[in-house]
Amino acid sequence: MSHYDLIIIGSGPSGKAAAIQAGKLKRRVLVIDRKDRLGGVSVHTGTIPSKTLRETVLNLSGWRERSFYGRSYRVKEDISSDDLKNRLHKTLDYEVDVLEHQFNRNHVETLLGAAKFTGPNEVEVATQAGETVQMTADKFLIATGTKTYRPKDVPFNGKTVVDSDDFLELGQLPRSLCVVGAGVIGVEYATMFTALDVRVTLIEPRESFLDFIDRYTISEFTHQVRENGLDLRLGSKIDKIEDAKTHVEVTLENGRHVRTEMLLYAAGRMGATDALNLKSVGLETDHRGRLEVDRKTYQTKVPHIYAAGDVIGHPSLASTSLQQGRVAACHALDTPTLKESPWFPYGIYSVPEISTCGMSEEEAQGRGIPYEVGIARFRETSRGHIMGLEHGMLKMLVSLKTRRLLGVQIVGEGATELIHIAQAVLNLKGTVDYFVENTFNYPTLAEAYRIAGLDAFNRMPIPEEFKVKRKGKA
Repeated sequence: MSHYDLIIIGSGPSGKAAAIQAGKLKRRVLVIDRKDRLGGVSVHTGTIPSKTLRETVLNLSGWRERSFYGRSYRVKEDISSDDLKNRLHKTLDYEVDVLEHQFNRNHVETLLGAAKFTGPNEVEVATQAGETVQMTADKFLIATGTKTYRPKDVPFNGKTVVDSDDFLELGQLPRSLCVVGAGVIGVEYATMFTALDVRVTLIEPRESFLDFIDRYTISEFTHQVRENGLDLRLGSKIDKIEDAKTHVEVTLENGRHVRTEMLLYAAGRMGATDALNLKSVGLETDHRGRLEVDRKTYQTKVPHIYAAGDVIGHPSLASTSLQQGRVAACHALDTPTLKESPWFPYGIYSVPEISTCGMSEEEAQGRGIPYEVGIARFRETSRGHIMGLEHGMLKMLVSLKTRRLLGVQIVGEGATELIHIAQAVLNLKGTVDYFVENTFNYPTLAEAYRIAGLDAFNRMPIPEEFKVKRKGKA
């Protein structure tokens, strides 16, 4: 029976980061993954596939050039599901190849199979070769991620009624699509297929969506996606979903019906923990299969078992999972490390993109912080004119008391890249003055920071040290 310093169950972002960190610390580490290839949900059905699909859609549809060449402009006239999947599979192959190379050069051992705990320091793995292997470790990291939530009253068939995993293996593009659930996944796929000129209806039972985003930003986003052609129905609770073979019929409680060729159910995910036999080591999950951890160390209530990534819930981002995995490995292996930054960016790869860092207006109001707002429209920038951007906005919140940046929300082209300027200023406790004093490359979309900064700066009280005292009479 082999013994390891650290066994990691799952090879997604948190598992990958933890394994590489443990390898660099010259510890014996094993990564177990139940799939036939490494990478986890992030590489095979989640983050990487959806973002690759988005880039392919925007390129082949000519979406970014339509303001210049008209709404009918396309790079490829007839876009098929094969066109989308070809680039997707190439990207996934590259990702897996890079991951395997990183594991090899850091001496990380891997084993493909389904793992479960059989004792406090022991796991059993049913390998794909049909063998059962047992091994022990001093420490464990659970990084199994999540799986799609599939209610019993939804008639999934893998063709016309699908979840987000099935959706990546489309046989052909639907002419019409109904997406249930306006969370991050639902919004991304709904807006992506709208860009392909597919008639899309997005249904959300609640009266609002993406509630962790600033409401003004969501209002701007909502206006844009509706203008793009998305039929967004909020406050629409579903009574029944029927697979009528030739189409899918959705009956809403308000009496309205939605009929489309395909339905994507994207309302929630569950922690992939049910096969781990956690009770054998004294661990329990919440109603969604997620584990509770100490958010500074990622240690569960069982001291030698850690958990990181989507399996511990919010914020459930690949970016934060990478950080969590590294910190968890360092703590498990008694190695000092830097603490995590309090400010991290959210990125939603919809069409248009949304990205935020720091406080929303609602949060600032809830904390009773007096603030000023600065706004820049991408169409006000020369780079925006060059790119043909008709929409896009950067919103900045600044403290009236300290002049410090409180938060930035961006909706529009390049939002997920631009947000890192805000992240740096927030973490360095910078003020609005930074954006006024500094020069930004011209023409760039980053210039929107200066425009928004000046917008706020010009409506804020002038600090005493800035005032010039006049001598004599005026």
